Amino acid sequence: MLGTGSFSSNPSSAPCNNNVGFLQKNNSLEERSRIVSSFKEKHSSSKNLRSCENSDTESRFRRAETDFSNLFARDLLPCWTFTTLTSCWRAWRASTWSCRSSPSPWSRSWWTDILGFSISCQLLLELAVPKRFTYEIAPVFVLMEQLTLKKMREIIGWPNGEGDGIFSPGGAISNMYSVMVARYKYFPEAKTKGMSAVPRLVLFTSEHSHYSIKKSGAALGFGVENVILLKSDERCVKVIPADLEAKIIEAKQKGYVPLFVNATAGTTVYGAFDPIDEIADLCEKYNMWLHVDGAWGGGLLMSRKHRHKLSGIERANSVTWNPHKMMGVPLQCSAILVREKGLLQGCNQMCAGYLFQPDKQYDVTYDTGDKAIQCGRHVDIFKFWLMWKAKGTIGFEQHINKCLELSEYLYNKIKDREGFEMVFRGEPQHTNVCFWYVPPSLRGMPDCEERRERLHKVAPKIKAMMMESGTTMVGYQPQGDKVNFFRMVISNQAATKSDIDFLIEEIERLGQDL
Repeated sequence: MLGTGSFSSNPSSAPCNNNVGFLQKNNSLEERSRIVSSFKEKHSSSKNLRSCENSDTESRFRRAETDFSNLFARDLLPCWTFTTLTSCWRAWRASTWSCRSSPSPWSRSWWTDILGFSISCQLLLELAVPKRFTYEIAPVFVLMEQLTLKKMREIIGWPNGEGDGIFSPGGAISNMYSVMVARYKYFPEAKTKGMSAVPRLVLFTSEHSHYSIKKSGAALGFGVENVILLKSDERCVKVIPADLEAKIIEAKQKGYVPLFVNATAGTTVYGAFDPIDEIADLCEKYNMWLHVDGAWGGGLLMSRKHRHKLSGIERANSVTWNPHKMMGVPLQCSAILVREKGLLQGCNQMCAGYLFQPDKQYDVTYDTGDKAIQCGRHVDIFKFWLMWKAKGTIGFEQHINKCLELSEYLYNKIKDREGFEMVFRGEPQHTNVCFWYVPPSLRGMPDCEERRERLHKVAPKIKAMMMESGTTMVGYQPQGDKVNFFRMVISNQAATKSDIDFLIEEIERLGQDL
């Protein structure tokens, strides 16, 4: 579909002028280079894409120095020209135009031309129904995935994009992969003999981390009681490293084996970033696996202005990164990235003979199906690859920067505004802006149980009126001892300051008489 030539089930009979073909063991170096270069747009060497060797030297916590300015300058996925984008998009524009007619400014601003390219990919894939388990079944998509995952690892800061990875059904599954791989790394016998063959293993994660870490503990046989929650500071709501070390020591004294630490880059509610460098120091000290859950905050790696919030991520053993969140790629699109090559394969490989024969006519390391928990996988890479081609790395950077600017604008508008109270002190680290709207009837009341009970009901009522009027919608929730508050999250670059102004005024209008 993407190549200029056709694929042949018999590689030797493929016409010599094809731009796409099988990567055979007996292909010449020139032939391999020609094939791979067609997917790299001649911006990277075929040697890096074909490299399948494992590194003999493990450097789990090595500090890597990457020239990110140069990385952005030599974009491996350069932006297409406007003419090319227009020709690809025109065929779908008419059929999707009706989606723009929503009365809600948030619905209208969600729909953008760039997003339309990704939705076009979704439609094409539903028609083609491609499978993803061997190279021969979906060669184009296998190469797309390898190229894109390598680029993501480079942006993390792993030298030369070394490592491994795979796209998964979502961030929860990506996080579960990280726990599975960590267990396989330190206790490979668990794969064959089960948890009874290993000591009592414990996992550590923030009390504000995503619930999928606890769910992984339950699903993989660790038990939720062996997922130890770490305290967070009151101001920035991020993990306190001293509490982590204290709980590691306590677990060891009880005879448990500390295995895994999850550092969250962008917590779900507050958008907080755990101190990865300090956590990495402790993981190195106690020989533990460090995973960074960047499902929500990983997109900030695309911004040279904001990537410092993930300082130390290059020291992680694994990273979850969801392009379908901050980067605006349509669901589903989540990647698990692993620093050490071969672990994903070793952890999940079952060598099903009807699919993964070792004597195929091409390099079987391109058969990615045995890395995954499931067999066939949805082709999530196509929409992400096309969106990257449409926007370029700089385009994603601009997207991220604008969303952060809008959240800062919202914060500055309401932090000292009458009737608004911030949930925690200090400027938000991410686009999550958490606040209470206090109607006039509650503004003179002292902080007491009655006020808390009445304030708890305000956000649900305002949201209900928003939905009934069809003007906008903002989520709310309680957290710990805090009553219901609004959590405004901005991830759409099409939103504007006037949208933010409208939101504030609409909350005031709807809540005035509560």
